[in-house]
Amino acid sequence: MNTKYRSYDELPLTLRVEDLTFILDIGRNTAYELVRCGKIRSIRIGRQLRIPKDAIQDYLAQR
Repeated sequence: MNTKYRSYDELPLTLRVEDLTFILDIGRNTAYELVRCGKIRSIRIGRQLRIPKDAIQDYLAQR
């Protein structure tokens, strides 16, 4: 994730799985596991996985 995002409102509508590593301060494997098991909602666009930014808030609200 770029340092140009300083708040939730500045995040793009969809994020890459790799962006979760910076947002949640977790490892890459953990980020992919959260998406794979459905704990963090994602959508597939072609061959890419994208995470709607509100899915991050949903996940954190469950914690």
